[in-house]
Amino acid sequence: MNDSEWKANDSSSVALEKFKRDSVYIDRSGKLRNFNHKKVSRKKCGSLRGRGWKYGSGFVDGIFPVLSPTAQEILDFVDKGVDSDGIWSSLDKFPATLDLWDDIFTVAVQLRMRKKWDSIISICRWILLKSSYKPDVICYNLLIDAFGQKLLYKEAESTYLQLLETRCIPTEDTYALLIKAYCLSGLLEKAEAVFAETRNYGLPSSAVVYNAYINGLMKGGNSNKVEEIFQRMKRDACKPTTETYTMLINLYGKAGKSFMALKMFHEMKNQKCKPNICTYTALVNAFAREGLCEKAEEVFEQMQEAGLEPDVYTYNALMEAYSRAGYPYGAAEIFSLMQHMGCEPDRASYNILVDAYGRAGFQDDAEAVFEDMKRVGITPTMKSHMVLLSAYSKMGSVNKCEEILNQMCKSGLKLDTYVLNSMLNLYGRLGQFAKMEEVLTVMEKGSYVADISTYNILINRYGQAGFIERMEEFFQLLPTKGLKPDVVTWTSRIGAYSKKKLYLKCLEIFEEMIDAGCYPDGGTAKVLLAACSNEDQTQQVTTVIRTMHKDMNTELPVSLV
Repeated sequence: MNDSEWKANDSSSVALEKFKRDSVYIDRSGKLRNFNHKKVSRKKCGSLRGRGWKYGSGFVDGIFPVLSPTAQEILDFVDKGVDSDGIWSSLDKFPATLDLWDDIFTVAVQLRMRKKWDSIISICRWILLKSSYKPDVICYNLLIDAFGQKLLYKEAESTYLQLLETRCIPTEDTYALLIKAYCLSGLLEKAEAVFAETRNYGLPSSAVVYNAYINGLMKGGNSNKVEEIFQRMKRDACKPTTETYTMLINLYGKAGKSFMALKMFHEMKNQKCKPNICTYTALVNAFAREGLCEKAEEVFEQMQEAGLEPDVYTYNALMEAYSRAGYPYGAAEIFSLMQHMGCEPDRASYNILVDAYGRAGFQDDAEAVFEDMKRVGITPTMKSHMVLLSAYSKMGSVNKCEEILNQMCKSGLKLDTYVLNSMLNLYGRLGQFAKMEEVLTVMEKGSYVADISTYNILINRYGQAGFIERMEEFFQLLPTKGLKPDVVTWTSRIGAYSKKKLYLKCLEIFEEMIDAGCYPDGGTAKVLLAACSNEDQTQQVTTVIRTMHKDMNTELPVSLV
């Protein structure tokens, strides 16, 4: 690399040297421009994210609990990983004062930040069962929240009933947390019943309740119902908040619908709802997932113009945009800019940069960043090793990939199905079927669970190599493994016959696929069209897929059909 390029293994000096000129960044045309200091913070790690407790419903932006010596002592003891009896014994030693009451809930906020649900449950149960304190609604709300997060909906429900029995008056936060608990467990009918109960108690439509409902649906894997609840919220004349719009932007971004995320952002501004740093970061992420780095950078600039300070999450999102777009050195420049502006890169920052170089085929640069991450004291995780493995796998470097696997084992990381699937795919791509079978044997004899992705790789690799019988053997094995073929399975199978121009066989499998309740995607359309040998066959396939696309409203690319 020449002097103008970023060097991963010397980030602390080279990155700053590159920016001796007053802060610069890459504009939409790929040129370096001066950065406006008035719009970017030099505080370490950028802006603070909200972490203050609001009556059990969540955190309030910018409020951090300050720990007293007693609270710190309690937190340090809990952090040692003691069981409930140990926590109870520790709390019994303190005199029952109002100060201790405040300290306990300050500790609970800290524990919630760290998602230490078991510890929260232990502390709240001590208040209920052993202490001389009379529990209030915040205590019950904390318990409902903790049980909900652990998918213990019956315990959350029992806590709510206990609250009522003690004649403690539930708040909107109580209902919000109970609705969320049911949504996380997939019990949408119970969630809807609680929502109806809020009306029976005469509580007005509340953004707190609606936001919890939407959040629970998203985290519980029922995102398809979010839009319905959002529209109901607006019909009820309940004004969506910044949190509401941010969740919707996140939802659409993760679904690969950046245009809808942007639509939500515009609606938000038209409704005079002020975006915060999380909102802007969510929108940057939405564009990043689709590799739309120019759009991502536009949002990044708008955020600064709004007076908000980029934090590590925002920088990471912008790096991801350049990575997905195939511009690794753009991602490296953002990494250097982040350091220059006093925002410390985290593990995710390094992983994104390793992945950016790996995607572009620069495996040496990817490994240099990986080594730099270790040099600065950040321990590589499974994700870190996987992005490096992917970089060398892309180049077909079997020996290096096997070396990385050995490193993972030596580091105490337990290999999982995803890692072994990656090796399975690498061996298959290179035609090393004996090694591929060895990996499969290891998976079957070990504690690993071969999933549908495992068999999709086997079916695809054997099919593409022309080993039709072996491919069909693995396909027939699926029911015995309790696995159901998905669109990738069927498409891979059709693709094997498509390569041989066996048009009628492809149609036969396509009909099996539809009968099995699995519907085609763009990849299926491609392999079916590839099987065609004349215009009549092409027209027949085109007609069938266009009809299905129209009837099912599937996302088949029109250009393919």
